[in-house]
Amino acid sequence: MSLAARFELRHADFVLDVDLALPGRGVTALFGPSGSGKTSCLRCVAGLEPAARGRLVVAEETWQDSDRGLFLPPHRRALGYVFQDANLFEHLDVRRNLLFGWKRVAPAARRLELEQVVELLGIEGLLARMPARLSGGERQRVGIARALLTSPRLLLMDEPLAALDAERKAEILPYLERLTRELALPILYVSHAPDEVARLADHLVLLERGRVLASGPTTEVLARLDLPIALADDAGVVLEGRVLGHDPDYGLLSLGLAGEQRVLLAHAPLPPGQALRIKVLARDVSLSLERQHSSILNVLPATVAEIAPTRSPAQVLLRLDLGGTALLARITRYSLERLALQPGSRVWAQLKSVAVLA
Repeated sequence: MSLAARFELRHADFVLDVDLALPGRGVTALFGPSGSGKTSCLRCVAGLEPAARGRLVVAEETWQDSDRGLFLPPHRRALGYVFQDANLFEHLDVRRNLLFGWKRVAPAARRLELEQVVELLGIEGLLARMPARLSGGERQRVGIARALLTSPRLLLMDEPLAALDAERKAEILPYLERLTRELALPILYVSHAPDEVARLADHLVLLERGRVLASGPTTEVLARLDLPIALADDAGVVLEGRVLGHDPDYGLLSLGLAGEQRVLLAHAPLPPGQALRIKVLARDVSLSLERQHSSILNVLPATVAEIAPTRSPAQVLLRLDLGGTALLARITRYSLERLALQPGSRVWAQLKSVAVLA
């Protein structure tokens, strides 16, 4: 399954012009600043912008083709939509909210059952509650469950965590990760939060002023120095690896990366072999010409691949190659010249274990 979307939507002060070929499973994040066109693009996919011209094909089924005069209305598109607000029916308890979506699907067309979705989102103890008695995180989990019970072929999520505080976000993110692991369901996820994108997205679409600046695997897009995202203070890369083991005495998790590299991070135990992604901020990476013994536990051999200026004349940004894995480092221009670094230079990249974000 794959998704191909080409849309042109014109407003008085804004034009959306996108052409996308996206993977048919996993999470694709639409990322960019406010006004970049993220939600407009999602609304076009949902059929909520009938003025948009273009073509939309989901799993080889054409939902829209303006040249042929084809436009499936929203209720005929096999998709679920999760908004910032869960939009629950306040006069119905959680169970009846869930059954509202489930009963609208013919039994033969149901891909997910009520018990399966309830367990997946961890809402077994909420079924008898009224929406007014739910926390913000619980409301969103119920809203996601209701969308899933319509048996969609595509799930749209429009900043589902934007209205939640940090504690509620931390509560719901593990459920979203589990959902992406266990369901072969493509998800289009709108967000302006880099941490959410780094944690959830397999594919990243970077939007600016209604146009696509970049589209590709999250690990590759975040490592590009030619994109505005690299200039942000929290710029960094996502590294994917597998758990090698855990040291209970020091609370350190060992993670194996590509090229036989490994990193240590402060983390609770996880089963050996489990996949895990981490985010390493460019500002948390220092460089040395020689391997040094210090409090920094992660000292990895690397090659300077590219050097680019930043918004500050005092700093530069480097893309490093860790044997096939990309890493970013932000250092001062003074350090760059003092170490005589240039593309091809061999260095040791130093990452604090407490600075690595899982």
